[in-house]
Amino acid sequence: MDMNEQTLALAQHGPVIPVIVIEDLAQAVPLARALVAGGVKVLEVTLRTPVALQAITAIAREVPEAIVGAGTLRSAQDAEAARRAGCRFGVSPGFTPTLARACEDQGLPLLPGVSTASEVMQAGEAGYRFLKLFPATAVGGLSLLKALAGPFADVAFCPTGGITPQTAPDFLALPNVKVCGGSWLTPADALRGGDWARITQLAREASALRAPAA
Repeated sequence: MDMNEQTLALAQHGPVIPVIVIEDLAQAVPLARALVAGGVKVLEVTLRTPVALQAITAIAREVPEAIVGAGTLRSAQDAEAARRAGCRFGVSPGFTPTLARACEDQGLPLLPGVSTASEVMQAGEAGYRFLKLFPATAVGGLSLLKALAGPFADVAFCPTGGITPQTAPDFLALPNVKVCGGSWLTPADALRGGDWARITQLAREASALRAPAA
């Protein structure tokens, strides 16, 4: 299985990948367990906080049933750090050949971000056919994905950015959308309050938006 197939396989685990921001390291493991209990196994922990890499390491070590990856990869150094932390995949807000090569060197499957047809073509030249559309709603959302389906019939997308539980089913109904990313599964107030039951319920609801891909 090549790197592209490995990231595409993530979609088989359910319709939504949570985009997670962890400010407090103590939240990492109970949060991951709460999401897994609700049927959400693929977790994207963004590298936006000082404890993100430590959180990834803790989840990878203590919640083996979770498939944990790093979001917000921007450099070769990010890719190396993510792999060292125990990531099984990476997600980037945009695409550069340098980052793609770094992920390949690390053996880290990458879901690269794009927002234009030119970027889809650049990623395609590097062998990527499963892409993150980001920021999805800001760059055209459903209309853009429908437009891209014509010239890029062989490309699948994970739209992320501005998607809600109400709009997610519309995105997931598109033939070229395999899964979507969402931050609504891990609301900041639930994390601060340790309301893991609420997060498990949100995960259950997200898992039910559409049956996993065959």
